[in-house]
Amino acid sequence: MQKSGGNGRRRRRGGAAQMSEINITPFVDVMLVLLIIFMVAAPLLTVGVPVELPKTAASALPAEQEEPLTVTITAEGSVQIMTTETARDELIPKLRAVAAEREGDRVFLRADGAVPYSAVMEIMGALNAGGFSNIGLVTDIGGPTLDGTGN
Repeated sequence: MQKSGGNGRRRRRGGAAQMSEINITPFVDVMLVLLIIFMVAAPLLTVGVPVELPKTAASALPAEQEEPLTVTITAEGSVQIMTTETARDELIPKLRAVAAEREGDRVFLRADGAVPYSAVMEIMGALNAGGFSNIGLVTDIGGPTLDGTGN
């Protein structure tokens, strides 16, 4: 008895042969698109208060597991906790509330280079009174090294 079709394979009722291999090309395409989207979006997730940081020769601090708390003093003198503007008289109560919810006491202080030293020290005192004793000052790299080798 001779089989219909001539090539010795059985055909399903609909006429299409059963596919036995897995096609992963669409999966790889989707993963590459997601990777590109993540690479573009990741730099945009940082705190976005524009300040002109002073330049120093200090190296970067090691990364932590908890998202760092950032307090920013803008050139106009306004104070922001992360991206939320905060009045100076409300700063210590808000910092105490934030400190109660966090594991660590590390905070990063970003201040515009045009802000007077006394204003930065006032905010550092408020940070200490608010429960944060581990304060890191944020600067840009590439500043003078004071030994004549820097910019």
